[in-house]
Amino acid sequence: MPAITSIQDLLNHEGHIGRVKGLKVGHFTDSRRPTGCTAVLCPEGATGGVDVRGAAPGTRETDLLHPSNLVQQVHGIMLSGGSAWGLDAATGAVRWLEEQGAGLDIGVGRIPLVPAAVLFDVMMGDWRIRPDAAAGYAASQSAASGVSTERIAEGSVGAGAGAVVGKVFGLDRAMKGGIGTASFTVEGVTVGAIIACNALGDVLNPFTGQLLAGARSRDGQGLISTRDALLAGEEPRPVLAGSNTTIGVIATDAQLTKAQAHRLAVVSHDGLARAINPVHTMSDGDSLFTLGTGQSGKSLGMMTLCTLAAEAAAVATARAILLATAVEVTDQPTLPAAADMAAT
Repeated sequence: MPAITSIQDLLNHEGHIGRVKGLKVGHFTDSRRPTGCTAVLCPEGATGGVDVRGAAPGTRETDLLHPSNLVQQVHGIMLSGGSAWGLDAATGAVRWLEEQGAGLDIGVGRIPLVPAAVLFDVMMGDWRIRPDAAAGYAASQSAASGVSTERIAEGSVGAGAGAVVGKVFGLDRAMKGGIGTASFTVEGVTVGAIIACNALGDVLNPFTGQLLAGARSRDGQGLISTRDALLAGEEPRPVLAGSNTTIGVIATDAQLTKAQAHRLAVVSHDGLARAINPVHTMSDGDSLFTLGTGQSGKSLGMMTLCTLAAEAAAVATARAILLATAVEVTDQPTLPAAADMAAT
C-alpha cells in the first residue's frame, strides 16, 4: 500500500467504497438547485453500527443499531441533503429494496431497514427543493444499475451537491464542500468509506495538516486557519446553529458482530478529526454509520480494521473537498472550491 502524503496522492487514490463486496452505491443530484442524496445499499443484509458525535444531528432509525437492540442487520444507509426534510429520501430506498425482495423477513413479507442521516444545505438556492422519497428511489435505482468495481462520482454530487465548508465566519467566506470515497484492502478484506462533508470547520490534508478548504480571508482571496483565528479572538459568526454536518458510511466485507460494528463507527470519527478542524461542534450533526457485509468470508483483528476505517474516512473527507466544484446559485455569491483557490 503506497504512502499518501501529498494532494496529488489523495487525488490519485484508487480505492473506493464500491470495492466492498455486497454493496451498491448510487447518487441522485437535483439539478434545480445544489442538493441530492446518496444510497449505500446492501440488499442481502449487513451488520450495522452508528456513532453520532455532532450536537445537531438529523437521523432516522439509529436506535435499532445499538448493540443491545434486537435487529442484527440492515439493508442500506441513506445520506441526504435537505436537512430534516431529506430524511424522507430513505423511504424511497425502502420502497426500491422491497421491490427487490430485500428486507427483514416478518412472515407476511419483508421490511427493508434503511437508517439515514442528513446534512443542512437549504441555504443554497431554493430551500423548497429538497430530496424526497422519489429522490431516494432514484438514487437506489442508480446504485442498482452501477457496477461495484466502477468508481462512483465524487465532489459536488449526491448528498454532497449542496455541501459547504468553512462557515465559522459566515457563508460569504465559506467554500464548496462535497462527497468523497476511499478504501483499503488487507489480506482480502476491504474497508471503504464514503463521506459527505458539509463541515462548519476547515478541511485539511490529514497527513500533512495543509489547509485544503474552509474559511477564507475577509477579501475572499485566501484561506485562513479557523483554529488560529478563533485562538486569536476572532468572533465566530456561523450562519445558523445546526447548519453544517459531515455524514458518511464506513463499510467492510469483513465478518463483524454488532458490537464490533459499533466500535468501528466510534473509531472512524478519528478520521474526521484528522481531516476537519474544528469537528463535532455544537453546530454540526456529524454522524458515521458502519456496515459489515461479511462477504469476504473472513475478518481481521479489530486493531487493523479500526486503523483502516479511520484512514478511509480521512482520505474520503479530503477527496470530497478536492473534487468539489463551485456552483452558481441565483442571488448568492459563488462559493469557490479547493481547486479554484489552488489555481489563484
